[in-house]
Amino acid sequence: MAFDWFKRKTKNITTSTDEKKDVPKGLWHQTPSGKVVEHDELRRNNYVSPEDGFHVRIGSAEFFDILFDEGNFTELDANVESIDILNFKDTKPYKDRLKEVKAKTKLTDSIRNAVGTVKGTQMVVSCMDFAFIGGSLGSVMGEKIRRAIDYCIANKLPYMIICQSGGARMQEATYSLMQLAKVQAKLAQLSEAGLLYIAYLCDPTFGGITASFAMTADIIMAEPGALIGFAGPRVIRETIGRDLPEGFQTSEFLQEKGFVDFIVKRTEIKDTVAKTVNLLAVKA
Repeated sequence: MAFDWFKRKTKNITTSTDEKKDVPKGLWHQTPSGKVVEHDELRRNNYVSPEDGFHVRIGSAEFFDILFDEGNFTELDANVESIDILNFKDTKPYKDRLKEVKAKTKLTDSIRNAVGTVKGTQMVVSCMDFAFIGGSLGSVMGEKIRRAIDYCIANKLPYMIICQSGGARMQEATYSLMQLAKVQAKLAQLSEAGLLYIAYLCDPTFGGITASFAMTADIIMAEPGALIGFAGPRVIRETIGRDLPEGFQTSEFLQEKGFVDFIVKRTEIKDTVAKTVNLLAVKA
């Protein structure tokens, strides 16, 4: 007797993609030390591995959810977005690169501004998104920070920047570098108004960001183990012709040398920011 148990009746598999029961992506996360953590557990712990304390890189959406009370905030300047000022082309036209990254990330640029309450205290937070061209500093980032500072001055609110960036955006050339002076000028006005500025340095914080406003805050906080510097360790090693100290360019190393005030775990950042603001901020 012949059995047709394994005989295909139709030529092609007709199950639609939506009906396939694939394992969801991101269900588990493996840290650099090899620890495997369930994604839901990771999210509940502010994306910090409970196994080894590793801080998984996150974006503005996650940071705003962590910082603002019940995740409620109002986004400022959401419609300001990057354009190709110089008709720049490297491996691909900058215009095409922007189009692709905007579609992929659903972001308009590498930073977002938001206002909301942190443990009951209203403040403005600008958070960089590394997923958008490495969190690079371009004309829009400078302009959005400028607008956020003006909002703080007008409403007498403390200000915080969450930094995670590879540095200046090469596709905008001098326009990018001009933002360093622009932002520093606005931060001087913020200081003259007697308003608090906090910087929180995440992995990585490099290049012109480190060389300017990441290191000129009233209070500089950093995540544990974050890489912070101007040039990369390989470039520095080749330039000076010497081996670098152990832990060079980590937040712990920089705290030891006096460049960082506090190392703050992401699970503690909301409480620490709220306490800092309540102690130091000028009340309206």
